Amino acid sequence: MNKKWFQIGMAGVFLLSLALRIWGLGRFNTFVFDEVYYAKFGNDYLTHTPFFDGHPPLGKYMIALGIWIGKHIPFWQDEVNGFTGSVMSPVSYRWMNAFCGSFLPIIIAAIAYQISYRRGFALLAGLFTACDGIFLVESRYALINQYIVIFGLLGQLFLLLALAKQRQQRNFWLILSGIAFGASVATKWNGLWFLLGTYLLWILAWIIHLWQSFHFVYQENLSLNQQEFSSHSPDKISGTKGRQKSFSLSSLSLFPSGSSSEKRIYKISPSGANFGTSNNNGQVNQTPLQKLTQLHIIHIIIYLGIVPLIVYSLLWIPHLQLDTRYGFIEVHKQILLFHEQLGGNTPKVHPYCAAWYKWPLMTRPMAYLYQTAQSLNEPPPVMGPPLPSGAGKIIYDVHAMGNPFLWWFGVAALLFFVGILVWQFIIPRIKQKHFYPPTILSLDSWIALYLVINYAANLLPWTGVNRCVFIYHYMTAVVFAFLAIAWLVDQCLRSYFILLRALGVTITFIIVIAFVFWMPIYLGLPLSNFEYRPLRMWFNSWI
Repeated sequence: MNKKWFQIGMAGVFLLSLALRIWGLGRFNTFVFDEVYYAKFGNDYLTHTPFFDGHPPLGKYMIALGIWIGKHIPFWQDEVNGFTGSVMSPVSYRWMNAFCGSFLPIIIAAIAYQISYRRGFALLAGLFTACDGIFLVESRYALINQYIVIFGLLGQLFLLLALAKQRQQRNFWLILSGIAFGASVATKWNGLWFLLGTYLLWILAWIIHLWQSFHFVYQENLSLNQQEFSSHSPDKISGTKGRQKSFSLSSLSLFPSGSSSEKRIYKISPSGANFGTSNNNGQVNQTPLQKLTQLHIIHIIIYLGIVPLIVYSLLWIPHLQLDTRYGFIEVHKQILLFHEQLGGNTPKVHPYCAAWYKWPLMTRPMAYLYQTAQSLNEPPPVMGPPLPSGAGKIIYDVHAMGNPFLWWFGVAALLFFVGILVWQFIIPRIKQKHFYPPTILSLDSWIALYLVINYAANLLPWTGVNRCVFIYHYMTAVVFAFLAIAWLVDQCLRSYFILLRALGVTITFIIVIAFVFWMPIYLGLPLSNFEYRPLRMWFNSWI
């Protein structure tokens, strides 16, 4: 894919994302789900009203900024309410989230490009992200979960950009990376999982680097000993050459690619095997993931340790000046106590409680708004309980639910990645009965490591959480599933085999069509009873 078509495609993805988020923001002139907290808290900052919340303050600052700007914009003030404590349009406390959420597909596409230098992969990653439901819902209302993901992914993107730069430019991007990571944690504490994934990947990169270096030195010494022995035993030379030849073989490609202006080559060096792309001049271009070992422990401590901590601490200052009941340490004790008192992860605590293992298959999404009306001629209901069961003919449902096929395909792609890693790292070691690292670590293996490690880092910590949790807590992990299925589809589309190309096209169409099919419950469009259930609510646990 050439640069021009890539730019056109990404512009289309962004405009689609923006249009879906901006359209009809004021349709429900009420509070939707946790807007009852966050929209009010955002306005409390502007009215200087002290309050306590169980999360750090940055997400509420963003909503407050949107409210402040929104009050000075005259053209969306037709419908107003006073639920926040001040009279304003619901668009005022929603538009900032909608605007920021529109950039999420672009951020994910940028990460896809930085870890692969493939425009097709990046475009698919952005398109699939734009076709997800839970991110669309979260960004259309005054909620804060999307900011954890936006800032966390920006932290990883800036880190990748830093690795692609040198000297002063690298330091600049590393500082931005630390700021973004700090902002993610300052939205909710689970923003730490993005940092955890980064630490684990860096540690693994150094383990592989040192492991390969040791193996390379061992092979060199073995080769010298064999050459010395061969000077006395000429009949052994052919055996030595055979071993040297096997040492330089590249790994087998599961998805043979078509013609490309860039050649994919391997380069053996004392630091191990490097994989990259070459231009027409034969120069090797490594992707940022393959440069992780250029970061030393001092970089990690300063830029990914001290800088995020400073940013996190500074972002608390406006809140602590407003609410003087608790100091910095005490407010964290209160937050921890708040979460400990939320109760167990059972429907008795909240009907939409869903344990972490239910998230990947999306067995328990949740309704953010559910109202019924007698006919389409009535305006969308905004307050009060829904009509009795069976009385309402029109259903308005805003459902925090992902694109089912995107999520399911994403999990399958991640399992495929795990299979690749097991095949490359573990199976040969078992067969050879030693645990040397693979001589060649392909670019696709680095991508697999990046996605699997970050997905696990954002999901597995929840296994130790006993409080009631919800499907939106999966948002930090599922973005890596989007990248995984985008990579798999891109590999299929680049294949020589027509069946694999057809598979890639089919998966893409299924994801896009599924997004359109379930769009009414993302946007809260009116549905008849049949259109709602059984047509879209396939399982009882979805309701």
